[in-house]
Amino acid sequence: MASPPAPRRVCVTGGGGYIASWLVKLLLSRGYAVHATVRDPSDPKNAHLCRLDGAAGNLRLFKADVLDPDALAAAIAGCKGVFHAASPVPPSVKVADPESEVLAPAVKGTLNVLQACSANNVQKAVVVSSTSAVHFNSNWPQGKPKDESCWSDRNLCLKNEDWYMAAKTLAEGTALEYAEKNGLTVVTVCPCVVLGPLLQPVVNTSSEFLIYVIKGGPTVMNYMLWHIVDVRDVADALLLVYEKAESSGRYLCAPDRVSTKDLLNILKMTHPDYNY
Repeated sequence: MASPPAPRRVCVTGGGGYIASWLVKLLLSRGYAVHATVRDPSDPKNAHLCRLDGAAGNLRLFKADVLDPDALAAAIAGCKGVFHAASPVPPSVKVADPESEVLAPAVKGTLNVLQACSANNVQKAVVVSSTSAVHFNSNWPQGKPKDESCWSDRNLCLKNEDWYMAAKTLAEGTALEYAEKNGLTVVTVCPCVVLGPLLQPVVNTSSEFLIYVIKGGPTVMNYMLWHIVDVRDVADALLLVYEKAESSGRYLCAPDRVSTKDLLNILKMTHPDYNY
């Protein structure tokens, strides 16, 4: 099968990740040729990508770290679009060096990706952010629904040592500022808690949360409300904003809230064989 022409060639950073894996699967199913960056193409945890339908002719894995501009440039060369999904997720234990472990890979990594986009004449870049970059704003009017104009307070996130929230807020802000100053079309998408089937062999952070809830978790979690979106819907949203010429700026990907109790009831109906 011949590869698609250049306009259908795109790059996905962090290609072996949870959201990125589903995005790669979707892109291949739509006839795109995909350059996926991973830290180690020979790592078994990335083998699932090579088993996807269409991968044999239209998927290339590139060894690239977001802090390595040359490796990124090689992966992005020849692509008309880029989906930046690579992002550090801090461990549950205390982060020893937030700057090098979380903030620099998120912020400098995003900047490196966008600079590589500019150098390679990429037409549009889609950056995967998070509602963590939206929610934490104490100055937002009480009772007013948060929308794309709401930003988390980056200084408060840093003060509270909420490194993931700080990293997402800083990285997304950096992306949109770069777009405005350099004439690159950049769209950011902010998903809420992402759940759904796994393609990769490693359990990701949001799925660990679901396992924690299923196993009991603290009683207080029974009364919490969550914005939850299916990982396949996130992949659809990312491709939608890429393909729509009129898309620009920032988009939230967060449906109505669901309680922990209702979530468990749904799981009991759809997966009755588990002990909840």
